[in-house]
Amino acid sequence: MGDAQKLGLDDIVEILKAAGEPTRLRLLALLSHGDLTVTDLTDILGQSQPRISRHLKLLAEAGLVDRYQEGAWAFFRLSQGGAAVALARQLLDTADGADAVLARDDERLRVLKKVRADKAQAYFSRNAADWDVMRRLHVSDAEVEAKLAAMIGTEPVDAFLDLGTGTGRILQLFEGLYQRGVGVDASRDMLAVARANLDRAGITKASIRHGDIFNLPLERDEFDVVTIHQVLHFLEEPEAAIAEAARMLAPGGRLAIIDLAPHGLEHLRNDHAHIRLGFSHQILADWLEKAGLAVEEIVDLKPAHSAADALTVTIWLARDRREPAAGKIAIRRRS
Repeated sequence: MGDAQKLGLDDIVEILKAAGEPTRLRLLALLSHGDLTVTDLTDILGQSQPRISRHLKLLAEAGLVDRYQEGAWAFFRLSQGGAAVALARQLLDTADGADAVLARDDERLRVLKKVRADKAQAYFSRNAADWDVMRRLHVSDAEVEAKLAAMIGTEPVDAFLDLGTGTGRILQLFEGLYQRGVGVDASRDMLAVARANLDRAGITKASIRHGDIFNLPLERDEFDVVTIHQVLHFLEEPEAAIAEAARMLAPGGRLAIIDLAPHGLEHLRNDHAHIRLGFSHQILADWLEKAGLAVEEIVDLKPAHSAADALTVTIWLARDRREPAAGKIAIRRRS
C-alpha cells in the first residue's frame, strides 16, 4: 500500500472486527462481484433479511460497502475506494475459492445472475425493434464508438460517469479507461439490461444507479469524464441536463455528448418519443459555455447512404474551465 492507504492500529482492528465474521466475510466476497439487493443476498446465503441487513449495516459503518436506494430497492456493493476496502480486498484475495461455503455462494450467485440476464434479455427482445430502426437511420454504432474513443483518448482516469446509460454499452467501451465507473438511467428495465451486460462482461468496477438526469444522486465535482449518449433528444429540457452533467465534473474534467444533428423526421416524435429533432453545433456549444465548459471539439459523422431519412450523428467534447486540483494531472485531448 502507498502512504495514502496507510491505517492506524485502531483502524485496522476495527476493520478486521467488521470483516472477521463468517457471514460478513461471505457478504464481502459476494459484493466484490457487483451490485446486489438484500433480497439477493438472503436468497444466496439462506439467512433472514433482518440478519443480513444488520451485517450490512456494520460493514457500511466500517466503510467496506456502499448502499444506494433505487426506488423501493436498496443496492449494496463493495466500496470502490479507501484504505478500509483495500485491506478487505487483501483478505478476499487470500480466500480459497474451493472452500465449500464460498463455492456454494458463488454458484448461487451465478444462478441469480443468469435469472437477471434472462429477464433483461426478454425485455430487450421485446423492445429491440426500436433500436434496430434507429440504427438503420444513422451512422453505425461502431463508427460512433471508434470516434468517441479517439476523442476521449487512452489516458487513464479515476471516475467515469455515463448518463442515460441504457444497456451500459459506454461503460463497457471505456472499461479499460477508468478506475470507477457509474451509469445512471431513469428506466429500471434498462438498468436491468445494463447490469446483466456488465455481469456478462465481468466488469465489477462499474455500478448502475437509478436516477433523474436533472437531479443526480451523486456528489458534485466527482467525475473526470462524463458522457451523454443519444439522450438529449428525448428530454424536454436538454440544457438543464447539460448543466447537471457539468456539475458532476471535477475541475478540468470533460463532458462528451453524442446526439443527432438537426433533421426533419417528424415521425420520430410519435414513433420513438423524440422531443427534439437534433441539435445544431451552435446551440449545444452555447449551452456548454453557459454551463462553464470550454468546447474543445465538434465532429459530425454522416451515414454512408444519402437517403432522405439519413441522420448525422454529432459528438461534442467540452472541458471544465477550472484548473485540476493539485497533484491531479489534467487529461490532455488526443489529436
